[in-house]
Amino acid sequence: MDTATKRPRLARLASLDEIAATEWNALVGGDAFLSHEFLSALEHTGCVGPGTAWDPCHLVAHSGSGQLIGALPLYVKYDSRGEFVFDWSWADAYERAGMSYYPKLVSSVPFTPATGARLLVDPDSATTPVAEDLVDAALGLADEIGASSLHVLFPTQPDQSFLSERGFLTRKGCQFHWRNRGYSDFDDFLSRFNSHKRKKARRERRRIREAGIVFDHLHGDEPSASDWDAVFEFYSRTFHRRGRAPYLSRAFFDEIARTMPEKLVIALARYQGMPIATAICFRGRDTLYGRYWGSMADFHSLHFEACYHQGIEYCIREGIGSFEPGTQGEHKISRGFAPTATWSCHWLSEPGFYRAVEDFVEREQAHVDTYMEYLQERVPFRRGEIEDRRK
Repeated sequence: MDTATKRPRLARLASLDEIAATEWNALVGGDAFLSHEFLSALEHTGCVGPGTAWDPCHLVAHSGSGQLIGALPLYVKYDSRGEFVFDWSWADAYERAGMSYYPKLVSSVPFTPATGARLLVDPDSATTPVAEDLVDAALGLADEIGASSLHVLFPTQPDQSFLSERGFLTRKGCQFHWRNRGYSDFDDFLSRFNSHKRKKARRERRRIREAGIVFDHLHGDEPSASDWDAVFEFYSRTFHRRGRAPYLSRAFFDEIARTMPEKLVIALARYQGMPIATAICFRGRDTLYGRYWGSMADFHSLHFEACYHQGIEYCIREGIGSFEPGTQGEHKISRGFAPTATWSCHWLSEPGFYRAVEDFVEREQAHVDTYMEYLQERVPFRRGEIEDRRK
């Protein structure tokens, strides 16, 4: 398509089922969370859609010949749960001013704080005009429904730069990620630690072995029905302990276990043959994403083994380049994860609040920078290893 003379045709989708999975996935490029299978499973099983705070309103762009050349996963939101970029204070400020912060528009993967493309553009198309039209359409939708704002959460660096140039405010966050530096095995990885931290990690793993706990790594179609019963029960327990319902249903896991089994990695702990704990992960192109954890037993170091050591071991064995175990958790530092910047981009329709939020994110970023510098000095690696990593 000659984008200089003909703009793409824009449309809104109330459900991803309105577009073929092959077309959508051609734009996604292997991202598990952005895949048609993952996003449509959320819709099919009621995790998003009517009765939830997430109403799908995806934007798509077609060429004159009808080819899908761009998309923006988008939701109308009625609260801020399940986003992992916290703006509750912004909503409170709107309410105190006699205005409503909701609805708002959010481009993200629901319940998933993982960095990925948000402005999905066919590589054979002129990227900038298509992306511009998608953003313009999103801003037009915000005006049409009276949304206070548009938020693009965990975008890639190119998307972040593009949105910043369009006047979006950029907010910095911090997660803890692990990088595979060609380790031959877990012991090789630990050999890079200083003596104290290496002994601590080995002691944690030894406690699990001596307790008689063993782990299976299973893809989505490999657990038995009873194993899946246990996995979902453990997952649900984690939410119930915090006084809230799980984000995802058993039906959701059943669907993605069938439609994208190779992307699911279940670390299932057994004691005397019985399942006692799990970590639910997703496998991307070169990243393992730790998403959920749960257990029915209280063994020392079980959480660290299930959520961190097992994931690292899996990545080393499979040659996966990085491991992102989710949000928050300074305890990840001592186990080989490093502070890593994440980003979000924000547009607010009310000029006064735009300026207030702009001031807030600037001051917040100074604190985030200081926090990350502080944590960087506390990684467990030997001094020479740290210097090599900075090169």
